[in-house]
Amino acid sequence: MHEDLASAVDRLFPELRSDLEHLIRIPSVSASGFDPGEVRRSAHAIVELMRDAGLSGARLLEIEGAHPAAFGEIPGPEGAPTVLLYAHHDVQPPGPADIWTTPAFEPRERNGRLYARGSSDDKAGVLVHLGAIRAFEARPPVGVKVFVEGEEEIGSLHLDRYIAEYRDLLAADVIVIADSENWRVGTPALTTSLRGLVDCVIEVRTLEAGVHSGQFGGALPDALTVLCRTLATLHDADGNVAVPGLVADDCDPLDLTEAELREQAGALPRTRLVGTGSVTARTWTMPAVSVLAIDAPPVHEAINQLLPSARAKVSMRLAPGDDPKRALDALAAHLEANVPWGAEVTVTPGAAGHPIALDATGPAYDAFREAFGIAWGVDTMEIGVGGSIPFVAEFQVAYPDAAILLTGVADPTSRAHGPDESLDLSEFRRGILAEAIALRLLAG
Repeated sequence: MHEDLASAVDRLFPELRSDLEHLIRIPSVSASGFDPGEVRRSAHAIVELMRDAGLSGARLLEIEGAHPAAFGEIPGPEGAPTVLLYAHHDVQPPGPADIWTTPAFEPRERNGRLYARGSSDDKAGVLVHLGAIRAFEARPPVGVKVFVEGEEEIGSLHLDRYIAEYRDLLAADVIVIADSENWRVGTPALTTSLRGLVDCVIEVRTLEAGVHSGQFGGALPDALTVLCRTLATLHDADGNVAVPGLVADDCDPLDLTEAELREQAGALPRTRLVGTGSVTARTWTMPAVSVLAIDAPPVHEAINQLLPSARAKVSMRLAPGDDPKRALDALAAHLEANVPWGAEVTVTPGAAGHPIALDATGPAYDAFREAFGIAWGVDTMEIGVGGSIPFVAEFQVAYPDAAILLTGVADPTSRAHGPDESLDLSEFRRGILAEAIALRLLAG
């Protein structure tokens, strides 16, 4: 059963991989300070791939001030459901070139993995969707709409406006978001929960201007020490988040061990885990706080001066069930209350995204579980993910009757957002086949 789809995917796979590598070579970084023309070039390239795959009306969708998205569709047979297939074509900045083994935007295969920025997050998602459609020779048994966003890596800043402008165009019975990961290589997964996200910038000030550290040190505090002491209060001695009032819960540890988690993350031998509870709970259903950046003089520019001011960006992941506004207020209040020695403090709120819990029941989930089982030959896991995809809430509000599924072909060793991001090519192939089978099963 479904051997025709397996044969089609095998036949198409070299070309699909080539198309993926073509997209990867376009450095579509959506962050401020990078060339927005490259994001536009990426969107145009996807429109061309949509046309090649047989999608009608393939074109850019645009909102003033936003990076462009790409859209195409194929109407389904009478009475068949319509499936919206989502992915994003923008990528994270690569960082310094010397932290990559090979150039970030020049894909290279090593040991069955394709290394490049955007390989797993999320240009593979684009080709999974188009590959599944091509496996049916552009005649899928359900209606399909493909929507490829260009701003996910900067928080989907304009997705609410895209949905408002194109609500009817994007409407569907099932929404498949290919921006998550599998449990591990060889074990497929459906993601049923995501943590939320809030962040802020804290600035502390102790002096009107910098002064001589020998003349005044010992009597007056420098702002960087004040900031460090404040940030240190965000965790207790065990590494648990110390901000009061946040939602936290335990969850099934499944078969994830500390040793595997350490290997996935590349933890150094003497680095200990922080927090308490199962390792899945600490990364899925409990809050986490990270200091993302500190504004301070670099070491090679240091002088003997008490710094008058310092600031940092603080990011906090929220457990499912928490409220971003309340949590951000709690984070700001905690920081303000823990600044030592009477230093002035300003906390500026930043981004906020809702945590997500999905109902993993119904025919759409049944179809994808069965399809994954066929493509991988093992049972499908239901997992949480510690990262955040805030726009999922936008789809939930806009299309409350649609079944929303989070899938993906990344795995915990893909190093998304980091150097040497990679994609397991066998997972890529299985993901294409699984989605094609799922579309057939959704048609009944």
